[in-house]
Amino acid sequence: MQIGDYISEQILLERWKEGDRILSVRELGVSLQVNPNTVMRTYDFLQNVEIIFNKRGVGYFVAEQAKNKIIDLRRKQFLEMELPVIFKNMKLLGMTFDELKAKYEEYSKNIQ
Repeated sequence: MQIGDYISEQILLERWKEGDRILSVRELGVSLQVNPNTVMRTYDFLQNVEIIFNKRGVGYFVAEQAKNKIIDLRRKQFLEMELPVIFKNMKLLGMTFDELKAKYEEYSKNIQ
């Protein structure tokens, strides 16, 4: 999943744009110091969700609408997996949405 996150971030940050060729399985494996089989499993997953595609004999490329698909996948994951944990912790800690909103606004100011 970390490799998938890395590739997704490159696309979201527009370092890799639609139609751009991405690193080969071997190149990315060497770059990240991981087994090429691990990279291949990630590429298979990203192909299945239509974020990248393979041109046989040429390499892997960023698919059309990849950025939107990544955002949709990450939103779904956040809403289904992460937000319930946040809500549970807020309830356990007696936190309000106003407190959360204030922290979010503070965070937003610091990243711009």
